[in-house]
Amino acid sequence: MPHDRNRSRREVLKMLAAGSGLLVFPIGTLTASEPEASAEGAHKPYWAYAVDTTRCIGCCACMRACRDENDVPEGVFRTWVERYRIGMDGEVKVDVATGNDHVFEPVGGEVAKAFFVPKLCNHCEKSVCNQVCPVGAAYQTDDGVVLVDSKQCIGCGYCVQACPYGSRFINPETHMADKCTFCYHRLDKGLAPACVHTCPREARLFGDLNDPKSKLSVLLRQRSYRLLKPELGTHPKCYYLGLDREVI
Repeated sequence: MPHDRNRSRREVLKMLAAGSGLLVFPIGTLTASEPEASAEGAHKPYWAYAVDTTRCIGCCACMRACRDENDVPEGVFRTWVERYRIGMDGEVKVDVATGNDHVFEPVGGEVAKAFFVPKLCNHCEKSVCNQVCPVGAAYQTDDGVVLVDSKQCIGCGYCVQACPYGSRFINPETHMADKCTFCYHRLDKGLAPACVHTCPREARLFGDLNDPKSKLSVLLRQRSYRLLKPELGTHPKCYYLGLDREVI
């Protein structure tokens, strides 16, 4: 195939990752895009998320904050925290916080390694969930947030089945598709998502990829990170720092 001189470095890296099932960026490889100027002279934001698994302590304050902020019914989650335990024999066990208080049950036994991994909607640039919606209720905003229009949703569940990250569910009270929205109603007020605001360890980060000076953009230029299931070509916008290879 002829060499394409116009192909960006980022595109080439994504193509290479498609065959490996893992996308890892070493330090300094993410180049922040230039801010997009608007009529008022300010750039248009492009929101994204990062999780530093080395800082998460499994307190689940994020889950409780999400529940309270978004009226999430018991038994379903817009965000959740997984506990990974790798036994001395290499066996990997995964569980999630349970109950309405979102706490982990005590467990015994020897482990070689244990850690926590927060998960949520990856707000993919090419969301398959949006593509399968038969009525156009699932969509992406201009600033990169994937949402569901409750006035259009018919509760068919196609998007729930299509999501490769298990982040969508049918709300048992509204009977419509539901998911993380990055607390979109808070963004208009200049506030961070509730889970980010409440995390005592700053394990969750949120920011504007179109702003090279944002905390998120700076962090992604300085740290290595992984994406979940990059081989699917959905281009997720949830970046994981310090993520173990046992995580899927």
